[in-house]
Amino acid sequence: MKITIYSWSINGREKSESFIAFALADSRRAKLMTAAREGEPFDEHTGLPASELRSIKQRTTWYDLVHEYIEQRWERTPGNTRRTLADAFATVTPALVRPGAAYSDPRVLRRALYSWAFNKKAWECEPTEEWLHALDWMKRNSLPVSALAEADVLRRALDAMCRKLDGKAAAAKTARRKRAAFNEALNTAVEKGYFAENPLKGLRWQAPAVNEEVDPAAVPNPAQVLRLLEAVACQRGRGPHLEAFFGCMYSRLCGQQRSSTFGSSNATCQRRDGAC
Repeated sequence: MKITIYSWSINGREKSESFIAFALADSRRAKLMTAAREGEPFDEHTGLPASELRSIKQRTTWYDLVHEYIEQRWERTPGNTRRTLADAFATVTPALVRPGAAYSDPRVLRRALYSWAFNKKAWECEPTEEWLHALDWMKRNSLPVSALAEADVLRRALDAMCRKLDGKAAAAKTARRKRAAFNEALNTAVEKGYFAENPLKGLRWQAPAVNEEVDPAAVPNPAQVLRLLEAVACQRGRGPHLEAFFGCMYSRLCGQQRSSTFGSSNATCQRRDGAC
């Protein structure tokens, strides 16, 4: 069998590939020449055109990509940011799976992703059997990175950030925080050659409106506020000053509520000694 070897050089580094037929070698030569004529950059280490190398890299799954991202960022990332990243990726990763795939216990999968897969500190120990089963399923069903170039796939990921595990709407600030983490991971993927540009760029998507009501149980009523202010006033030193400060803050908030509800702002700050 005659073997045809086609070789080329990038910045003095010679690269070569072997083919069992001359026609295959000539076809390969034509592709490389086309890339060169179009001004496409070539990678010095592999000798491949950027688009071809990107295509190879995009076979990597989203799960493996974000796992690598966590590993590289871990040491220089503060604790709170680590938790934010783990939460964001544990939310979006189950949405980036092959069509029709769904894990039998979403809560177990999420816990395995948050507490082990995206927590480098936990890698020192083997995951539990339950988590290992969930992570094995995730590896087998995670979409290749190339799928993130599709708008519908990205929208599915963004929609997942707007929902809690029970299907209820997540707080708007939580969704924004997760989207920022997702966007930063994609920016890093661009730097590493997985994409020519961030696939989120130019995507038309708007987070669903969320009616964020204040839980009455978490807000003190006027009688409770009065007792709190009295307790502050009893503190030594600046206690009385702080009583006035917090009292004015509370009054101002009440005034804003009246204004938004009744269209007027006639609230006044009444001190217990009669002064305004």
